[in-house]
Amino acid sequence: MEQSLIAAVSGIEANQTYLDVVGSNIANANTTGYKSESAVFTDLLAEQVAGASAPLPAGQGAGINPVAVGSGVRIGAVSNDQAQGTLQQTNQPTDVAIQGQGFFVAVAGGQQLYTRAGHLAIDANGDLSTPTGGVIQGWEASNQGVLDTNAPTTAVTIPAGKVMQAQPTTELTMGGNLPAWNGSGTPPVVTTSMNAYDSLGDTVPVTLTYTGVAGTADQWTVQGSVPIPSGGSTTLWTTPPTVAFSPTTGQVSSITGATTNANGSFSLPVSTMPSGYPFPAGDVWNVNFPAPGSAGAVTQFAGQQTFEAVGQDGNASGTLESFTIGNDGTVTGAFSNGRTEPIAQLAMAVFANPGGLADQGNLLYAGTANSGQATIGTPGTGGRGTLVGGSLEGSNVDLASQLTDLIVAQESYQANTKVVTTTSQTLQALMAIP
Repeated sequence: MEQSLIAAVSGIEANQTYLDVVGSNIANANTTGYKSESAVFTDLLAEQVAGASAPLPAGQGAGINPVAVGSGVRIGAVSNDQAQGTLQQTNQPTDVAIQGQGFFVAVAGGQQLYTRAGHLAIDANGDLSTPTGGVIQGWEASNQGVLDTNAPTTAVTIPAGKVMQAQPTTELTMGGNLPAWNGSGTPPVVTTSMNAYDSLGDTVPVTLTYTGVAGTADQWTVQGSVPIPSGGSTTLWTTPPTVAFSPTTGQVSSITGATTNANGSFSLPVSTMPSGYPFPAGDVWNVNFPAPGSAGAVTQFAGQQTFEAVGQDGNASGTLESFTIGNDGTVTGAFSNGRTEPIAQLAMAVFANPGGLADQGNLLYAGTANSGQATIGTPGTGGRGTLVGGSLEGSNVDLASQLTDLIVAQESYQANTKVVTTTSQTLQALMAIP
């Protein structure tokens, strides 16, 4: 009878753990990034009463199965359900959800840990961190907005008032349609303007004027002018270059003085830089014409005139005003000068066996010998999921199934206590025998 008591006690202990697991799941039904847990039962070593015997020769007797009595039950494991939780849109720039596999990398207490909870915040140092103090890891961009994801990971920092340095203009890009010019009559004149920048981020107004070549169809001269701070203006070319168009395709066919790039585009260098502005030593502007036939290429067709200077690569200095987190984990800042630039990129880790991670509390996990080493890289690569900015991953707890499990655990617990009561009554009856 001791065996039944031992088995019942083990059942009570195991089902108490089962209740603990179910209770924890129900308590975390609204916890961001929480993964539901499941108790896995396994039986204890059975007591061997009799061994098995092999069948005797034909007609002499059959084989006998072994006789064993179970010793009870124990919790063999508590597994995590790594299924995706429901994504909830919050529109908060520091909230980010993982769509797919993987974990954010965080450092807390000098230890590298991992989490699915993307309810992040920026601390007094500008570090992107978890609500419980784990510092999110990734790669910081250079002053030019360049990311090196082959470098070791560091804390992702988004400092308030971050400044984008001024960059002098080196490229001006043309686009749109010039009106068809047949060479007869008064040559058409098309003027477009834009702001370039010097080394200090000062605005340099640039005016580009395209004039049809008198008596010559499909050709235009181009000249630029820039005001001089001390007064007057300067032209950009000593001899105005000529842009020629194909009469059959309407695409740029040649530009005098320009370089034809490997991709078929044209780069027209400015021979005379405007005086009175601080430009880097040896600086040369290039007026770029996209490759003929490409999107945004300069054309000459009959119809509406849409030709203009569409962009340049310089900028004034600016301070950080807002930021967003993209699908690949890139933190892109929007600056007061109207420019955007990468600030950092979040790292993600995947494991051969994520179920083998050790729960550290605070929605943080640590690697173990059975989880395998963390493989860290950028979101969307190597089996890692993508990120959804302005959203959070909810708990994947299914309350309906948990409430059902709660009833099962309760009934099982009570059944085991009934075994204890029945065994006790049987022992009392035995002790009452005179």
